[in-house]
Amino acid sequence: MYVCMCHAVTEDQVKQAIDAGADSPRRIAQGCKAGTDCGSCVRRIQALLGEHGGRPCPTARLAAKLGLADPELTAERNAPAPLVPGRRVA
Repeated sequence: MYVCMCHAVTEDQVKQAIDAGADSPRRIAQGCKAGTDCGSCVRRIQALLGEHGGRPCPTARLAAKLGLADPELTAERNAPAPLVPGRRVA
């Protein structure tokens, strides 16, 4: 399965990078460029790191520490409100 569509990086390639010692999204990017273009794959890379002994997503660690059930839902709740046409932004 592809993790990074921009650079055609598969989940197996990310796992191989982790097995070779990559312990952060930046280190994985140094090897295969995953996460360096649009960034939509970074959350999956962070999840794979957490599953395979690397450094997991800081947001997930904080959510676990605070006892929150789902960090993604918390992020959605804290997202900025959408812009409304005609409304001035302060």
